[in-house]
Amino acid sequence: MLIGGFQKMTVLDFPGKIACTVFTYGCNLRCPFCHNRRLVLDKEELFDENEILSYLNKRRGVLDGVVVSGGEPMLQSDLFDFMKKVKDLGLLIKLDTNGCYPNKLKEAIDLGLVDYVAMDIKNCREKYPLTAGTDKLCLEDVEKSVKILMEGNVDYEFRTTVTQELHTPEDFKKIGEWIRGAKRYYIQNFVDSGNIMQEGSSPLDTQGLKALLEAVLPYVKNTSIRGQ
Repeated sequence: MLIGGFQKMTVLDFPGKIACTVFTYGCNLRCPFCHNRRLVLDKEELFDENEILSYLNKRRGVLDGVVVSGGEPMLQSDLFDFMKKVKDLGLLIKLDTNGCYPNKLKEAIDLGLVDYVAMDIKNCREKYPLTAGTDKLCLEDVEKSVKILMEGNVDYEFRTTVTQELHTPEDFKKIGEWIRGAKRYYIQNFVDSGNIMQEGSSPLDTQGLKALLEAVLPYVKNTSIRGQ
């Protein structure tokens, strides 16, 4: 795999687990607020997969699992091979995905390669191309991924990173109608990492976040603002 980042330990990214995070290169989307511009556009540094697996082997008993993030991990042709190696070590896997590859997502679930999936919901359907930074995405694929996760064959969450410029309470009412009854949904405020895809994004204030939360709660009861 093309691995562009490796975080040796996290207690935040895999709910209830001690994990490490592997970041893959490349993404099919160009969200203007993306905080991993380097992983999307550049290949400055590659991490050796075998060295990471060796680290995981040594940390068995300490780590519960591995987060596979990006970029968009589903773009990696050998993703499943890597996942199988991780599972062979007795570790759990959380997958972060934008939901654009439903067939591959279903295959990973059916093969038992993932234990938890975090899928981005960029915005309501009407504003998806604007928020994702491209008109080349297939919204039908995203909708299929939502349905696959809501079938309940794997633990999951939906999440939306929000900016003042792109998200309104009306958008979140529509998102709520779309994912009505989802297991859990998180609202994540935009944070400028210094490695943003495009200038011009800003976070919401407390009242703005509360308005989004109130708009979606009637549809997804287990909704919260991450980090608060």
